Amino acid sequence: SVLDLAYGTAGASRVALITDAMGAAGMGDGLYPLGPLQVEVKDGVAMLPDGSSIAGSTLTLDRVFRRALTLGRLTLGQAVESLSATPARLLGLSDSIGSLETGKLADLVVVDSDSYDLVAVMRRGRWVLGAERFATVRPA
Repeated sequence: SVLDLAYGTAGASRVALITDAMGAAGMGDGLYPLGPLQVEVKDGVAMLPDGSSIAGSTLTLDRVFRRALTLGRLTLGQAVESLSATPARLLGLSDSIGSLETGKLADLVVVDSDSYDLVAVMRRGRWVLGAERFATVRPA
């Protein structure tokens, strides 16, 4: 696959997994604004209402992560590095994001260890999704 070729050639430290998802990403079927246009999302695909062309991506990063692990056959470490440390470094932001270190923003995504489905999200040290799963966990 293309992912296998990229990782075999460049390695995880030089491949960034990203998405160009539009605002309707993660939403159900329906009409959504895209700048001055209305787009119709049906079965996860955003199209112009007349069906003439794809209007944008609805691929979210959690789906990119799962696809990298299943279709690209990446290791868990490669996928995590390519979704976090590599993009942060390429954007010149590795001093504040991209890894879990003292002094960096505490952004964290927790996924199920079998399905890799999203379980919880921490943004700047505060749980914004799935906090109830960690209600009894206190920082040391």
